[in-house]
Amino acid sequence: MKIRVMPLGAEVEAAPGQALQDVLFSLGVEFPCGGRGRCKGCRIQVLEGSLSPRPADYEAFTPEELRDGWRLSCRARVEGDLVIQVRQWDTLVLYDNTPVEFEPQEGLGIAIDIGTTTVVAQLLDLATGQVRAVRAGLNPQARWGADVISRMEHAMAGEAAALSDAINQGLSAMVLALFESTRLPWTELRKIAVVGNTVMQHLMLGFPLEQLAMAPHVPYTMEEQTRSTAELGWHLPVDVPLRFLPNLGGFVGSDILGVILATRILESDVLVAAADLGTNGEIVAGSREGVLVSSTAAGPAFEGGRIEMGMRAGKGAISRVSVVDGRMEVQVIGGGAPRGICGSGLVDAVAAGLELGLIQPTGRITEGDRVVIQEPVAITQRDVRELQLAKAAIAAGLRMLLEELGKTEEDVQKFYLAGAFGNTLGVTSAEQIGLFRFGSERTIPVGNAALRGAKIALLSREGGVPAGIQERIRFLNLSARPRFQELFAEKMLLDPEPM
Repeated sequence: MKIRVMPLGAEVEAAPGQALQDVLFSLGVEFPCGGRGRCKGCRIQVLEGSLSPRPADYEAFTPEELRDGWRLSCRARVEGDLVIQVRQWDTLVLYDNTPVEFEPQEGLGIAIDIGTTTVVAQLLDLATGQVRAVRAGLNPQARWGADVISRMEHAMAGEAAALSDAINQGLSAMVLALFESTRLPWTELRKIAVVGNTVMQHLMLGFPLEQLAMAPHVPYTMEEQTRSTAELGWHLPVDVPLRFLPNLGGFVGSDILGVILATRILESDVLVAAADLGTNGEIVAGSREGVLVSSTAAGPAFEGGRIEMGMRAGKGAISRVSVVDGRMEVQVIGGGAPRGICGSGLVDAVAAGLELGLIQPTGRITEGDRVVIQEPVAITQRDVRELQLAKAAIAAGLRMLLEELGKTEEDVQKFYLAGAFGNTLGVTSAEQIGLFRFGSERTIPVGNAALRGAKIALLSREGGVPAGIQERIRFLNLSARPRFQELFAEKMLLDPEPM
């Protein structure tokens, strides 16, 4: 089946009965409530073709809206060829579906989130906030390793220029693709706003890494950086200014600043926490009284890296595993036979293995050294260990931030899960393995909040980053705390008890 997605104009193929969520997620559509049909943030309008209403649609829309073709894309399944309009791209929306307040400006702008694994860019109309095009792809630095430590080692061994050139040429090509897909005039491009972790910033801008690699892990600069695209070697028809938002400390970069801006943590009257569970796991806890931030080297397991049959969340990946009648049942992205397993599927699979007694709380596989999920996909003893390391780093880091604030997980009123992995993670499974324990009502997936923060900065005449914001955010260096090592060892257990 052919699905044409407006306003991108992109056309993708889907199998009959395939979840529309899987199709749209690859194009950059976000599912703010994690696909639970609660928020209407993923609502679409069917312009051509047919998409039968689901029970959640009858609760979300009026009879008139249903007749006009409005549906929740997170609940829809492909029935035939479609032309749909993605509503969240009409205006910029935050996790609560309220538009960002901004003064209209002339021209076009680009917001970019440079992740360790993936890079996402959006082309926006500065006058309306409308997203005109989206592009996403693997970070071209992946050939030097899946995590930031590997890339730092290569850079300090004499390959820094190659790493810098790879990301800059990759971004240049992505921006070219944005304009080619829309045929909008280059003369309208006014500015670019970028967020990313500290290592991604250092590698892109050519900063020395030695002081970041060694304790106490100090970034080369904490100041916002401005460059021209020509200065960075981008091959564009025009030369425009590029802003890389400021770092917050150690391995906490402007990507987590974007999360703070998007979720309005510094405006909260109650204690909230947030985590971006990527290769470089970044965590936040605080309120309007102040915020603590930190990062942990979670590794790539959450994104399918270093897993024997691991893969990204694409066609053929097992993305969900549940226990039904004493056996595992799986959901495969795109349908058909599975080719591998992505991060959310891995967490589900280990949780299911615990429930069925196939995996012990220590992480040891009960019999043999592998657990078959669905042929030919299985997880090995090493896979379980990789997940344990990632899980322990995040769980221990969250506990440390709360202890530093004199709080417990019970005091946290909202827990925001940012990033692609957080948007697909099964909360129940995450709690079963002890990754966190805030409950499904307090756990709120917020999609690519880092990119949303970059858009807030892009759409603001004043730059989007409030003056003095870094003075209200304190960086906690976990590696310098013996307590973190104690907690890390404790959290290696696949234990569902409270943190």
